[in-house]
Amino acid sequence: MRAYRVAYDGRPYNGFQRQPDVPTVEGTLLDALARLGAFDRAEGTPPGYAAAGRTDAGVSAVAQTVAFAAPDWLSPAAFNSELPADVRAWASAAVPDDFHATHDAAERRYTYHLYAPDADDELASAALSALRGEHDFHNLTPDDDGTVRTLSGSLSRDGPFLVVHLRAGGFCRQLVRRVVGLLSEIATGESPPSKVDRVLASDPLPGPAGVAPAAPYPLVMTGVSYPGVSFAADADAVESTRAVFADRRAERLASARVAGSVTDGLPDGE
Repeated sequence: MRAYRVAYDGRPYNGFQRQPDVPTVEGTLLDALARLGAFDRAEGTPPGYAAAGRTDAGVSAVAQTVAFAAPDWLSPAAFNSELPADVRAWASAAVPDDFHATHDAAERRYTYHLYAPDADDELASAALSALRGEHDFHNLTPDDDGTVRTLSGSLSRDGPFLVVHLRAGGFCRQLVRRVVGLLSEIATGESPPSKVDRVLASDPLPGPAGVAPAAPYPLVMTGVSYPGVSFAADADAVESTRAVFADRRAERLASARVAGSVTDGLPDGE
C-alpha cells in the first residue's frame, strides 16, 4: 500500500468524488491509474483505495491524500505522466496494508481566503473563539448525523483578505464554508454576534434564519495528518506542481487586473 499527496485546482471539477458524466478529481485520478495499468478499471477502484476527504465542487487542495495497493514503480512523477496539469501528485509514503486514508486521518486542515476588505476582524475573531471546541454543528451542515465535532482555528489579515484557518479530526458537509459564512455575516454587520449562540443552540435554524455556505473556490484543503506516516516529496513532481500553479497564479492575477481596468473605466453613478 502507498499513500499519495495530491494537489489540484478544484475550479474545473464537479468536486472530488467521482460522478457519472461530469469531470471530478477522483475520476481523473482513477482514469490515470487505469491508463497506466496500475489496476483494472472494471474493478472500479484499486484494492484498498480510499481518500482523505470529499471536497466540494470548486474547492482546491494542497494535501489531499489517496491510498491504495500501488505497484512499486508508481512514483508521484509516474502518476503525473497521465494526469492533467491541474491535478498533481507530489509526495508518497509506504503505509500498512490495513491503512485507510479516510478513517486513519487524525486531523484535517482547511484555509479559506475570504475577500473582506471592510470586515471587522475583532468581531470575526470573537465569533471564531465562540465556535472553537466541541459543539453540535447541526445548524452549519446539511448532515443529520455525526454533527458533533471539535473545531480549532485562527484568523489572519492579508491585505483585503481575511484568511480563515480551520482544523478538526473531520468535518461535516459544508461545515468549513458555513463557518466562514457565519464569520462573514458577523464581521460585516449583516448579523449580530449573538447569532453564534443561536447557531450552536439545539433548535434548528430554518430558511432565511440559517447560514448559507460561503463560495467554494477560495477554499483549500491544506493538510491531512496521519500518525506515524512520513511522506517523501518527489523533487520532479514538486517542481512540476510548483510550475503549474505559478502559471495559474500569474494568469489569475492578470485576470484580476483586467477586471479592475473594466471597473475603473466605468463612469461614476450619478
